[in-house]
Order: sequence, then C-alpha cells, then structure tokens
Amino acid sequence: MRKVLAGALLIAAVSTLGDLIWAGLHLRHRPLYGLSHGTLLFLCIGLYLGALARQPLAGAVAGAVIGLLAAGSFYVLAPIAGYSVMFAVWAFVWLALAVLAGRMLRRPPPLTWGEVLARGIGAAIGSGAGFYLISGIWRPFNPQGWDYAVHYVSWTIAYLPGFVSLIYNRQSNNNLQSSM
Repeated sequence: MRKVLAGALLIAAVSTLGDLIWAGLHLRHRPLYGLSHGTLLFLCIGLYLGALARQPLAGAVAGAVIGLLAAGSFYVLAPIAGYSVMFAVWAFVWLALAVLAGRMLRRPPPLTWGEVLARGIGAAIGSGAGFYLISGIWRPFNPQGWDYAVHYVSWTIAYLPGFVSLIYNRQSNNNLQSSM
C-alpha cells in the first residue's frame, strides 16, 4: 500500500507544480500548453508505473503518449462537447494506464484483458469521482489567492483511487511490483 500512496503523493506534487506554473506564468489556456502539460504529467505517471515494474523508460514513453493523446482528444472534443468532456478524457487515461500497468509493463504473466478492464474501470470511476470532487480548486480563478496545500491534498484525493486500482494486488496484499 506504500507504493500506492507514494504514487498518489508524488503525482499530486507534479499536478500541483503544474497548477503553480500555469498560474505563476499567467498562461492562457492554449492547446500547446495543454498538450505539453498532459504529456509531461502522464510521462511522470508512466515513469512511476514503469519504475515499479523496473521498466522506467518504457513506462515514461507510454505515459507521455497517453498524456498527449488525452490532451489532444480534449482539445478536439471540447469545442463540440464543452469542458465537461474533461471527465471522459480523465476516464480514458485511467483505462489506458491500466493497459500500461497490466499488460505492457507487467512481466509474464500479464493480467488478463478482463482484469485490465476491471482495474481500468475501477480506476476511472474512483479517480473520476475524486477528480469531480476537486474540480472546483481553480474557481474562482484567482491564482494569487490559491492555497497550493489545498491543491496538493485535492490532487492526492483525485489520484489515490486510480493508483489503488492499478497497483494494489488484493490477492496477495502486495503491490504489482512483487508479481512483475
């Protein structure tokens, strides 16, 4: 369970740093910035998952691709469906991360597709609910008045259910690393 919590805390720090950079540089929401942000954030998530499997480079590259595709899909779909499409994209990334953790990075035997799907759905629902709960952290938009400790705790809440679903091995009370 330590690896689950460590992952959530580490990636929450990356997301909080992202919030700080967006606010500190007064960046307007432009596709180039969003694509870069998504790519770098999920590169970090993939790197963490890859490090657990002793394949950090493969994890980082796959994570970056997932982040780029997720951010790109947001920018394609948001003009049609509105900003709420972010929740669908958030679900997609957890399904993609489940494939990464359960099939691509896992030493034989990989998880079955059913197990990957179950973990991905669990991560998408749990982390999606967490993301929905914290989605007000940017409102009102007043970056100078934001409490970044609140952002950090909020991001931890959003990531924790996803990492539980992806990493925690319920059968042996060990994380996925021990079976990779």
